[in-house]
Amino acid sequence: MYPAELVKPMSEDLTSAGFEALNTAEAVDAAVKKEGTTLVVVNSVCGCAAANARPGAKMSLKNDKKPSTIVTVFAGVDTEAVDQARGHMVPFPPSSPSMALFKNGELVHMLERHHIEGRPAELIAENLMDAYNEHC
Repeated sequence: MYPAELVKPMSEDLTSAGFEALNTAEAVDAAVKKEGTTLVVVNSVCGCAAANARPGAKMSLKNDKKPSTIVTVFAGVDTEAVDQARGHMVPFPPSSPSMALFKNGELVHMLERHHIEGRPAELIAENLMDAYNEHC
């Protein structure tokens, strides 16, 4: 577990942009199973989350089409919620940061850490926007 004071600004980076922070397995299930589309961002303390994942996720919301629900769980902090989110992301192995788009409870798009690390936020945003245009 990371200290709360360490992760607070990293968590607020997404929640201030409208993402709902989820802390329980039940909250994750409710969000993923909602009718419509849900973007789940597995947040992290790593540098690629700060430089690429969080900025890319926020930029992606400037698209005409976007998910009806946007949520986040924090790896190393919200263990129960992260485990539940990752359970919905099978067959993809656990990674953080990562992003998954669900439509009516079904996983339709996935960005794993290896899709995020070393890639500019703009490219991540573009990838997500393409998924929104297809599924939202």
